[in-house]
Amino acid sequence: MNDKHPTDRPPAADDRDTSAAGHAPTVADVLALPVMAAGRPEVVTGVAHLDRPVRWVHITELTDPASFLKGGELVLTTGMPLPEDPAGVRRYVDELARVDAAALVIELVRRYHRPPDALVQACRARGLPLITLAKDVNFLEVTQVVHALILGSQAEAMRRTQRIHEAFTALTLRGAGPEDVVRVAAQLSGQTVVLENLVHQVLTYEVSGSTLEEALTDWEQRSRKTPTGDHPGVGGPEGWLTAPVEYQGERWGRVAMLPVRAVEPSFGPQHITVLERTAMALAVARLIHPTPWERTAHRDALRDLAEQRHHSPEDARARFAALGLPTEDSRFLAILVDLGTADLRTSDSDEAAVLEGRLSEEARTTGIPALVGELAPGRLGVLLALRPSQSWRPVAELLGRAALDVASTAVVSVGSEVTDLRDTARSFRAAARVAEATPPGQPLPRDRSFHELPDIGLRRLLYAFREDPRIQEYAERTLSPLIDHDTRHGTDLLTTLRHYLDASGNKTTTARRGGLSRETVYQRLRTIERLLACDLESGEERTQLHVALTALDILRVHP
Repeated sequence: MNDKHPTDRPPAADDRDTSAAGHAPTVADVLALPVMAAGRPEVVTGVAHLDRPVRWVHITELTDPASFLKGGELVLTTGMPLPEDPAGVRRYVDELARVDAAALVIELVRRYHRPPDALVQACRARGLPLITLAKDVNFLEVTQVVHALILGSQAEAMRRTQRIHEAFTALTLRGAGPEDVVRVAAQLSGQTVVLENLVHQVLTYEVSGSTLEEALTDWEQRSRKTPTGDHPGVGGPEGWLTAPVEYQGERWGRVAMLPVRAVEPSFGPQHITVLERTAMALAVARLIHPTPWERTAHRDALRDLAEQRHHSPEDARARFAALGLPTEDSRFLAILVDLGTADLRTSDSDEAAVLEGRLSEEARTTGIPALVGELAPGRLGVLLALRPSQSWRPVAELLGRAALDVASTAVVSVGSEVTDLRDTARSFRAAARVAEATPPGQPLPRDRSFHELPDIGLRRLLYAFREDPRIQEYAERTLSPLIDHDTRHGTDLLTTLRHYLDASGNKTTTARRGGLSRETVYQRLRTIERLLACDLESGEERTQLHVALTALDILRVHP
């Protein structure tokens, strides 16, 4: 089977950009040059190896050119020195392959008009690209053009390396955190970059050339199959480029660069430079930012989940599984802790950090996987991943008591339980509704350290909507005639109405609570009906007045 491949085509954009980006030109790049294309080059063998880098061009008419080669050379010959016998041809090709020559180019003008079968077979056997030229080509001109290209790529590689160093130096000087460092590493390399701790939990990442789901799915299992040496290197079944990250002389994690499957080879010297500088910048960032980065990772993940910022449910599951949270066969529950007024029972001034650490510690003692993080100033979020048979109430009670032990004014709100990670935003919203409906100083339910949705009655519902102008307008429109009358005449009809409504319309109880005679109560109720144009015997109208009076009380206490 003949694998001849014509190369008289214009260079692809990727081919042209390879050398411009600071990489050595490939065999394909050289064949696409006008000076070579003029010879009508044809690839006879080694089509799959045209991406080999060309590090030099060597013109030879020797029978043993390999002794003058160091590897990566494009060998140009007229074919004059080729041995006549097949064994000699095989030996000639074997020597070129042994020194890793990039390709053999033979001109079919003088000695040969078609490549010898022995040469084709030997090159195919050794995987050496064999290119024929149907027309005369000025080898000296080829050498000048390709060498200029190589030297230009080397200069560009040096400039690119300098830009890499400058970029990471700037990050270090401005005290950048791990997210910024990893983001710049991904931008400079064009690859996905992931920072993990020693137990293979992803702390921060930047995806490039793939999706979040592709990058992080089954992260722990894949990561454990990839060893890390003392220096940057490629390893593992997926060919990750990894480097250890140290803190005060001890290894605490590693940074991994994931290959883009469509690109071969995946990593070059500049990728290694980027990863080396990334590891160094992360070591410095760890000194500048002493807060455990696991907390930062939990915080960012919870914020994205609560605000539904993931591109897809699959992305969310991959990310949280990479943080060590079970995402399959689990039930999820969101808990919010609002600090309220400062009332620390510790000397530490950072209340949120103290509480975050305490909640994380308490969650670990239960054995239930949980993430804890600050969702907003003064508000912490907790996400529990429970097994199907586990009850969330004991855990919520434990966390609630821990929060109250740190800050006695803390309000702990529990959301609704969900069975899929993609629905946890709903659980966070439910917990937020509970928090919004819980006034400062709201008594806790009996034998409980947290609030939940069933605790929200009329008064707490109206409290949640106290800033809505429609609630304010309703209370004012319904009760202002009575309030204005009391103000002008010094009466207290509003209090009488309150007693009457609290007594469910019982006039005797109303008189007793107000210290009034029944006749006075009857008279006042008639006045109230006249002023408000209502019928106090109507259950619906009494309900409307009760809602308005409750809203007024809330608005006066919590303007």
